[in-house]
Amino acid sequence: MSHMKNRVYFVLTLLVLILISVHISHSKTKGKGWNVLLVTIDTLRTDRLSCYSSEHVDTPNIDSLAQRGVLFKRAFAHTPTTLPSHTNILLGTTPLVHGVHQNSDFVVQEKHLTLAEFLKEKGYVTGAFVGAYPLDSSFGLNQGFMTYDDDYGSQKDKGDQYYYVERKADKVVDRSLVWLEKQSSPWFLWVHVFDPHTPYLPPQPYSDEYKEDLYSGEVAYVDSELGRLFEYLDSEKLYEKTLIVLTGDHAEGLGEHGEMTHGFMAYNSTIWIPLLLYFPGIEPGIASDYVGHIDIFPTVCERLKLKKPDSLSGISLIPILREKKLRRGPIYFESLYPYYSRVYERDWAPIRGFIEDKKKFIQSPILEFYDLEKDFYEQNDLAPTLQLDVYEKKLDAIMEEYSDESKQASQRTPDKETLRKLRSLGYVSGSSSEKKDIEFGPEHDVKAILPLYNKSIAARQVYLKGKTQQAIRMLQEVITERKDISLAYSNLATVYKEEGNLGGALLVLEEGLGHLPESHEVISAYANFLTEAGQSDRVISLFKEFQIPEMEEDPELLNFLGIAHTRKGGYNQALQALDKALSIDSELASTYNNKGNAYLSIFLESKDRTALQKALDNYKKAVDIDPQDAVAYNGLGAAYKQMGEVDKAVKSWENALSLQPDYGLPLYNLGYTHMNRGNKQAALKYFRRYMKLYQYNLPRERRKKIEQWMEQLKQKENQQTEVNPWIQ
Repeated sequence: MSHMKNRVYFVLTLLVLILISVHISHSKTKGKGWNVLLVTIDTLRTDRLSCYSSEHVDTPNIDSLAQRGVLFKRAFAHTPTTLPSHTNILLGTTPLVHGVHQNSDFVVQEKHLTLAEFLKEKGYVTGAFVGAYPLDSSFGLNQGFMTYDDDYGSQKDKGDQYYYVERKADKVVDRSLVWLEKQSSPWFLWVHVFDPHTPYLPPQPYSDEYKEDLYSGEVAYVDSELGRLFEYLDSEKLYEKTLIVLTGDHAEGLGEHGEMTHGFMAYNSTIWIPLLLYFPGIEPGIASDYVGHIDIFPTVCERLKLKKPDSLSGISLIPILREKKLRRGPIYFESLYPYYSRVYERDWAPIRGFIEDKKKFIQSPILEFYDLEKDFYEQNDLAPTLQLDVYEKKLDAIMEEYSDESKQASQRTPDKETLRKLRSLGYVSGSSSEKKDIEFGPEHDVKAILPLYNKSIAARQVYLKGKTQQAIRMLQEVITERKDISLAYSNLATVYKEEGNLGGALLVLEEGLGHLPESHEVISAYANFLTEAGQSDRVISLFKEFQIPEMEEDPELLNFLGIAHTRKGGYNQALQALDKALSIDSELASTYNNKGNAYLSIFLESKDRTALQKALDNYKKAVDIDPQDAVAYNGLGAAYKQMGEVDKAVKSWENALSLQPDYGLPLYNLGYTHMNRGNKQAALKYFRRYMKLYQYNLPRERRKKIEQWMEQLKQKENQQTEVNPWIQ
């Protein structure tokens, strides 16, 4: 990689510094009144910072902070997901105390004291600028922040079909700098950047420079943007009165231990995190002690000479800097995201453990034990050769000592808008905070399930590369080996459907429901494909047959129910389902489109102009929310046509075709409308495009009728009778 000129010198310098004691310069030991800057970088692997490793990417700006302060060589997250990790940092306690175990089902209780609340009470101005939805203020970490900037924009603002509810690092840093310029000391600023998280989409020039390693490109981009923040501190001489902590919330597997992203396992590939500490008077160096996120809060307290709150579970790291031995207990960790969210599955076992004396114990149905001094990357599991009863008892004691249900976070059933936003970031599918009382065996171990889950994902990628039969074989192999991998059923059904075998897709999903009757993933795909197949009775019966909470709380499923009732003429039931969907997610364009269809159908049967106006209003709302929705533009055109505003109808259908050139309904509607207006050449153009695309899929009578119209247009005849435009 480029930009490597100073790195070798810097790494050598750090290696020398590790040989000397790290200590505080006694000439500058004040702290009360200093500013506090906390920088958290989402999904950041420690080995992607060049102050830790020279192998992957150059990060000169973060390196500059390491040169000023202390680099902690062995720091650990207690959880491998975003909200719990930041809760650990800002509360100074683990999930055993605060109860926030994953991203969607938990809200931090107000009874907990956050670092922001603590510093605000001491006279600090507090501000936070966060980069993604898992840290939205609705989850409770805004407590104590006078400014909590979680403005990510909307899907409409994004202007594309994917809803990535995040903002780039440059926007976060921009807003942080605007806030900083208005502050006088003392202030506490938290800056969170999300970019190393999937999807890996670094901007130019990083997307080209790191095209073979886009994850590293994201890290290089973040380093560049944080450089602007550090330059401001330098230019304003704020380093002279600011305590700075930089860390990652967790790391990224990138294939190690079979984990591509994070949140499933608890290996060091995802819980080993960078930690840099700087304050005026600190002597630069490296600390090799094993430390954790919960140690940040008490460290800030001691360095600012503020009495540490009794609620903290961590310990101050200042003794390390004073050449004293760090006295700490075990570092607890857990990975409960699959256990709580049941991502695509029913019963993933929990993962918990602790690190002590450079040994790591992992409790799951298949126990693991590692000597981190000899095997930091966990390649040699010692569990089969050891008696681990003492470690299991130690973990039980840790959990009993710190668990307190009266202090735990509020569990909630997340609304579907929350789940949709979190799914877009790869976190959630079929979340459930209610756990079955089952005895977990080896078959429930994440290590047993994750390879098949990964194979189901890989099969989809194989299919997208044009290897259809190979993808089908891979998914069939997963289903043969285990009957409870719902992603395998939904992906196999999708392959069949995209290959034109909708009947085969439905058979696969019916088999899946036989094994997984509570799988939200399978039910959702089944309802979707039944809707496409026009099996409205079966869609309606699903809500009676599979009475699981997710069905009544998922706006997409309620949309399918609304479509089915509309097609059956049950307009009141349709509108009830669609209104319920909107009560859950008021910004889902497809729901307004489906309401428009229901009201337009009512008008076509009753000629009730009020229903027609409601149809028009709902179509307008749909295209306002999502200007890229071709289906809503088609419906809007149909409503305008019935209003007698033909020019607006034509414009709406043309908009639909500009977004989706092979969309049949606006092709037909434009052909028919131009025919009735006497625009024979335009009518022929649209009918020809329509027939070229769809003639083999049309009922015989409709195909024959259109062919007659085309022949008559060629003969300059126009004697047709008005018919209703197609809306769905």
